[in-house]
Amino acid sequence: MAEPATLQISPSILAADFAHLAAELRAIETADWAHVDVMDAHFVPNLTLGAPVVEALARVSPVPLDAHLMIDDPDRWAPGYAEAGAASVTFHVEAAQDPVGTARAIRAAGARAALALKPGTPFAPYADLLPELDMVLVMTVEPGFGGQSFMDDQLAKVRQVREAVRRHGGEIWVQVDGGVAQDTIGRCAEAGADVFVAGSAVYGADDVAAAVAALRRAAAEAV
Repeated sequence: MAEPATLQISPSILAADFAHLAAELRAIETADWAHVDVMDAHFVPNLTLGAPVVEALARVSPVPLDAHLMIDDPDRWAPGYAEAGAASVTFHVEAAQDPVGTARAIRAAGARAALALKPGTPFAPYADLLPELDMVLVMTVEPGFGGQSFMDDQLAKVRQVREAVRRHGGEIWVQVDGGVAQDTIGRCAEAGADVFVAGSAVYGADDVAAAVAALRRAAAEAV
């Protein structure tokens, strides 16, 4: 597997202290992104935050925001997260009626457009969407809650996406989210991922900056 062009760490604030989010964002200033999980209690059985909070976080975050929308009707709502200040907006293909139009609307609003796939969703039917995308997210747990165990069987999908990106050309990132930690990130990188979402592996550590550095080092060593 060819080495990805970039290796980026995106800590998930789902594992952060919601009472002190500004401070929790400052703690990950050495990361590349802050991953913001938006859940509506419909597409997934959990409820987190919405566009007004993303807008507030964008004003104080030292790193760009990567909004992961686990919501119904992203065709309607996704562009608003770009307008709220998210630099990358990810929507689930399972919830989108018009993925091409949604991706184009996100880009038109000034953000990177990304497509997410749940563990049970194959990538092949959506490979022709790559020209509209800046990133593909392969979920390595069922979306909805943090702290779940990493699903090794999703690495085959990561490889499939990386190979499709290689054939397509251009710079399209491959992101993994779910159970990413010191003992799993290497396998993800080896499979072709280059953006790594980690929640408890970062915010559960005594030294958040050291945890980010250790994850980055483990990913680099694998490729």
